[in-house]
Amino acid sequence: MTTRTPTLFDPVTLGELELPNRIIMASMTRARTRNPDHVPVPMQAEYYRQRATAGLILTEGTWPSAEAVGAADVPGLFNEAQAEGWKRVTEAVHEADGRISVQLGHTGGASHPALLGGRAPLAPSAIGVNARVFVNGAFHTSPVPNAMSRDDILRTIDDYAYATRLAQKAGFDGVELHGIIGFLVPQFLSDRFNQREDEYGGSIENRTRFPLDVLAAMVSEWSAGRVGVKLSPAIGLADLQPTAATVPTYEHLVSRIDEMGLAYIQFYESAEDLSATPVAELAGGTARHFRQHYAGPIIANGGFDRERAEAALAAGTIDAVAFGAPYLSNPDLVDRLRRNVALAPVPPEETWYGGDEEGYLDFPLADAARE
Repeated sequence: MTTRTPTLFDPVTLGELELPNRIIMASMTRARTRNPDHVPVPMQAEYYRQRATAGLILTEGTWPSAEAVGAADVPGLFNEAQAEGWKRVTEAVHEADGRISVQLGHTGGASHPALLGGRAPLAPSAIGVNARVFVNGAFHTSPVPNAMSRDDILRTIDDYAYATRLAQKAGFDGVELHGIIGFLVPQFLSDRFNQREDEYGGSIENRTRFPLDVLAAMVSEWSAGRVGVKLSPAIGLADLQPTAATVPTYEHLVSRIDEMGLAYIQFYESAEDLSATPVAELAGGTARHFRQHYAGPIIANGGFDRERAEAALAAGTIDAVAFGAPYLSNPDLVDRLRRNVALAPVPPEETWYGGDEEGYLDFPLADAARE
C-alpha cells in the first residue's frame, strides 16, 4: 500500500488546529495601527478577511506589553481595548471561514526610548544590538539597553501569559511566540548578548530557559495544541548574528520544545549560502536539520514558491509552508496557486509599512484581474 504525497492543498492538523490546506500566511508588519493605544483599526479586519482562504493566518507581530514595543503603528494585545479591536479582526476572518492565530513578540534591546516613554529598552544584558529602529519618521540606532532584573524577566513571562488569555477573549484560534530575527528571545539564546550569571544565562540550559518558561506560561493559559513558536537560528539582526554556539543552543531548545507537544514550530529559512558561516550545519535547510530533534508539525518559511513548497512537502521534512511577500498583493494566493494563475507582483516597498488602504486593501482577485 502506497501513501500519497501531500500537496499544499491537502488538509493538515497542527496540534488542535484543523486546517483546510497547508498554505500559511506568514506574519508581516504593515504598520497600519495608527493610534497611540496600539488598538487594531477596522481596515485591518478587512485586510485579514481578504486572506481568509489561507490554511492559517498568522498576524503581524503583536506586542504582549508596553515594554515590548519596538516599532510605531504596530498593534498590541495587553489590554481589553486591544482585545476588542482584535475581536473585530477574528470575527471577520471566521465569518469568511478562515483561521487566525496571533503572533506575540517583544523586541527587547532592539527598540528605542522614543517608543518606550523615554525608558531604555530591556534586554538580557546591557549590550547594544545596534539595530535600526524607525522612530518619528526616521531610522535611529537602538541604544545600550538596561539588563533585565529577575523581576523584569518574571513580569515579562507573565505578560505573555496574560496576552495569551486575551487572545482567547479576542477569538483567536491560537498564539505563536515570536522567536526570530534578533528580538528578545534570540537575545536570551545568544552567548554573546546574554552575559547573565543567574539561571537565565551562561550554559545552554540556562540561556534556553527564558523561551521555555514563556512557552510554558502560554500553554498554561490555553493548551499546548494552540501554541506555536517561530525560530530563525540562521538569521540575525544588526550585531546579533549566529555564533559557533547557535546550533547546539537551538538543538537543545528544539528538543525541549518537542517534549511540550506544541501545535508546531515554524522555521524561518535563510536565503544565504551558509556553508562558510558558524551555522554551516544548516546549509541544507533549517527545517531539514531540526527535524531530527523534533517530531511535531513543522512549518517552513522563507522564499518559497509553489514548486519549492511541494518539493519540501514531498521530502517529508515539513508539514506546511508559510508565504509572506506573495500575500501582500495576492489575497487569493491559495486559489492562484491551486489554478497555477500568475501571481500579482510584489507592490512597491513604500506601501509595505504605514499609509492607508492603497497597497493594503486594493488588490483584485485573479478572476477580477482578468475582466
